[in-house]
Amino acid sequence: MNRLQLALNVPDLEKAIDFYSRAFGISVNKRKERYANFVIEDPAVKLVLFEVPGSADRLNHLGVEVFDDADIAKAGARLEKNGLEQVKQDEETCCFATQNKVITHAPDGTMWEWYRVLEDSDTFGNDFTPRKEPQKEVRAGGCC
Repeated sequence: MNRLQLALNVPDLEKAIDFYSRAFGISVNKRKERYANFVIEDPAVKLVLFEVPGSADRLNHLGVEVFDDADIAKAGARLEKNGLEQVKQDEETCCFATQNKVITHAPDGTMWEWYRVLEDSDTFGNDFTPRKEPQKEVRAGGCC
């Protein structure tokens, strides 16, 4: 089973953690500086929070967490078959985890990723610089 990912920009991480913990009746799964995530079983959602004070955009990006690299390959093949630009990343560190993924962007700039976590990391990855404007192109490096 795959899990939908919803990544949000929040102005105050502690308040957001408190709210979502109480709203879904669960504890935070991973907590780092300016970052937290929750693994919600029902519905199957990974809720990711980025602390970005002053951001007008609440949606950071969307994704599908998969548990097999074959699902990433399937998503990449589907994107390619349908003429959608994509970037494949193998063993990249992003969001405090080493991941394999394929990334594309909707016409409005919303980033979508199909990803598999290989292992946790103590570092975020590239510098934590959340988008303030919708991305118009797929970047080869970096992460969400």
